Amino acid sequence: MNQSALLRPDWTPATIALMILGFMVFWPLGLAMLAYIIFGERLRGFKRDVNQATDGFFASCRRSHGHHRPHFSTGNVAFDDWRKAELDRIEEERRKLDEMRQEFDEYLRELRRAKDQEEFDRFMRERRNAKRDDNGGPVAEFQTP
Repeated sequence: MNQSALLRPDWTPATIALMILGFMVFWPLGLAMLAYIIFGERLRGFKRDVNQATDGFFASCRRSHGHHRPHFSTGNVAFDDWRKAELDRIEEERRKLDEMRQEFDEYLRELRRAKDQEEFDRFMRERRNAKRDDNGGPVAEFQTP
């Protein structure tokens, strides 16, 4: 039995013992363990929802950052022009890197799909050969569209 199975959010002897020990040592620990036992299954979904909301918030901040940057002047027109040109160049490079990352992610997805297809085809061939060997003759195959 591994540790994650031992401390799953359920009424197991280990979680009950930890809850009692927590109440004896410092009552908030026991209360936290009780909350984990009762609400632990919901924590996984809650954590996923919070992470998605946080990622969405920060992604929107990053998107809006480039469009609403503060336009303050240093008083030196040449420096302000150079600064604007450099920021535009950096923004263009960031956009290119984002596009390259998306292309690479698509490439990896296609690579995984091809590998999965090859493994599945190999499994089907081995299965077909095993059935043919068991029956001594050809086996009717299921045709996939």
